[in-house]
Amino acid sequence: MKIVIVGAGEIGRTVAKKLSLDTNNKHDIYLIENDEAQAKSAKAELDVQVIIGNGARPQVLAQAGVIQGGDVDLLIACTNRDEVNMLSCWIALNAGVKHVISRTRSLEFTDSPYWGKKLGIKVMISPERSIAREVLGLLEVSSATHTAELLDGRAALYTLKISENSKLVNKALKDLRTVYPDLMAVFVYIAPENGEPGVPNGFTTLKANDVCYVVTYRKSADILQEVFQPDNDKKRSLRKLFIVGGGKLGTQIAKLVRREFGNVEMRIIEKDSEKCKRLSEEFNETLILNCDGADRNTLSEEGISSADGYICATESDEVNLICSVIAKEMGVKKTIAIVRRKDYQELTKSIPVDAIVDPNEAMSNLLLRVIRFPEHTIAFSMIEKINAEMLEVVMQADNELVGRTLADIKLEKGVIVALLGRGDDVLVPTGATKILAGDHVILFALTSLMPKAAKLFGAEPKEAAIL
Repeated sequence: MKIVIVGAGEIGRTVAKKLSLDTNNKHDIYLIENDEAQAKSAKAELDVQVIIGNGARPQVLAQAGVIQGGDVDLLIACTNRDEVNMLSCWIALNAGVKHVISRTRSLEFTDSPYWGKKLGIKVMISPERSIAREVLGLLEVSSATHTAELLDGRAALYTLKISENSKLVNKALKDLRTVYPDLMAVFVYIAPENGEPGVPNGFTTLKANDVCYVVTYRKSADILQEVFQPDNDKKRSLRKLFIVGGGKLGTQIAKLVRREFGNVEMRIIEKDSEKCKRLSEEFNETLILNCDGADRNTLSEEGISSADGYICATESDEVNLICSVIAKEMGVKKTIAIVRRKDYQELTKSIPVDAIVDPNEAMSNLLLRVIRFPEHTIAFSMIEKINAEMLEVVMQADNELVGRTLADIKLEKGVIVALLGRGDDVLVPTGATKILAGDHVILFALTSLMPKAAKLFGAEPKEAAIL
């Protein structure tokens, strides 16, 4: 596949590097960057063709083969400027490039699919929107360290560790319904503290400190807290929240929290006084604090010790980590730090921060999913830590699997049908569950097995998607 990437920032480089190291597929990669120093650095670091120039200019794109009758299969525009990204995609589409992806930060472009449809851009990725949804999932289940939204938010994947006093300890998966009859969930992957990680079966026995990847309904996600870590189960919904950083990401998180949780007591902390004025107008029922997120006096006065969540979403990784540590030491229930640098990703093992969310990793994974499944833009999640993926597939009437039960299909080990969306219902399937036309099937598979599984179930493209 010939791929053109516009923008050699952190996201563009991450995608280019992963593609160049893909041993299963050979890609011809061109990286376009306007900044000469960044372009030279990318050329020295990556095994790709680097072009110096503005990726929104036809003459520059032409150097990468984006011309009428050219052989470019996919263009990804992921600079920090929406206008450059959208114009690059529009030029590519008019030159005959079939698949384009635009990174789009401005909410005016991503609050509806209107502009994407008008410009012909099928996939517009909003990093702030994606990260806000992940943060929301982490707040819903305080013990979760990772989450991914499925079936338009009706279901999700959660990563949780089994505590020593959980009733799950020493129970086989096939017996869980007798212990927790209300637990409607599928364990898709288990990483034991001692032992080989992998896809479980009904006879797999759970142990304390096992890290489990579980798919369940969003509306019943609160049960997971009681099941996995009963000591931390507070039996209460989100009531009080602090958000540090009033930029695009902090604003998007605040909007989503307000929409999903209603009258949560929320405080937004922002150092910039001009941003505080804007935030006060936009969130007139929210307390806006013009101070530092590490100001212990203010945090104490505002009741940080009784808060359910503290999200640090400034542009500085270091600030986000340090502030989260301070808030945790002051008694907040859960801290979430937005961290972009790879060097900091494992710090949750050594410092008191509950969860780290990496916007660049989330973005690069979204981009990579379109490269692997270019016709499929409904839902896809790459779970990099365990080398696995989740894919949502709409079953077509002419698919050979329609009308068959899951037991009849006999999926190979490493592939699981985790959930079914059928109309307004979400179903946890069993071997007797029959696949029907129109079902939204959530497939879980090891990365090496996903292409074959996706081909078996088929995929339905969508006109325009905002991810």
